[in-house]
Amino acid sequence: MKRLLSLFIFALTLVGAGVIAMFVWPLNSQYSKISEIGDANRGAYLARMSGCIACHTNTEKNGAPLAGGLSIKTAFGTFYSPNLTTDKEFGIGDWNVERFALAVRKGISSSGEPYYPAFPYPFYSKLTDQDIADLWAAFQTVPPVQTASKSQDMSFPFNFRSGLKLWRAAFLDQSPFISEPNKNELWNRGKYIVEGPAHCGACHTPRNFAGARQEELQLHGASDLPNGGKSPPITPEKLQDKGWTISNLKYALKTGVLPDGDAFGGTMGEVVRDGTSFLNDDDLTAIATYLLDKD
Repeated sequence: MKRLLSLFIFALTLVGAGVIAMFVWPLNSQYSKISEIGDANRGAYLARMSGCIACHTNTEKNGAPLAGGLSIKTAFGTFYSPNLTTDKEFGIGDWNVERFALAVRKGISSSGEPYYPAFPYPFYSKLTDQDIADLWAAFQTVPPVQTASKSQDMSFPFNFRSGLKLWRAAFLDQSPFISEPNKNELWNRGKYIVEGPAHCGACHTPRNFAGARQEELQLHGASDLPNGGKSPPITPEKLQDKGWTISNLKYALKTGVLPDGDAFGGTMGEVVRDGTSFLNDDDLTAIATYLLDKD
């Protein structure tokens, strides 16, 4: 009951402030120049790491790759992943790399409209210009699919995107990736993957009543994931207590098979199937090294 009341009060505040913000608080929708030349092969690898295929392909209905339509049910309503193919009418075929960068790293459309944070752009802010150029080159190779993206089915008052400006001001962290000088290259690579493109914290960190991650509980697990899911804590202490090692964690991320012979199910099973199973050994080692390091 307390959670519902808090949610209701927050919703009313969000709408009121959002209506005002919609008129007087424009978002910066200016494009940043991307001059790097993209590598489509590296971009395809990065797309797997970033979960693009898993979220933008409706495998339940045998949807075409990146044609969207996957439903994500939350307390705020149901999100539908959009079409990211090269179709000019229904996909992103009429975009350019700068518009792509604005959406991916800033969560802003070309018209200045904010995207819902079900799109993990807070994590993608860690991507470099070269990452963006590579991703864009890869997306240019995706065949066009003439499937219209579904409209987001959000509950009132969350269907008013203007309120997202207030949410962004209160909760959004878009700081770039900063390596730790006292750590080696492998550890920093793992930190970059986990906190950036792989966006592990999106599922493994609990959220507050407004749907924002509780940063003080980073990677402590969550009990209220979309579609009714849950995630375990993956802090170094919890992983080591459960008997995880660099070797068996790498194996699990590559194959989906757990040390006890069981297998990942649900969302994590999809993450492995469409994402981590494609990662090379060096990156899997980097992820495991970072996640298991208590220091």
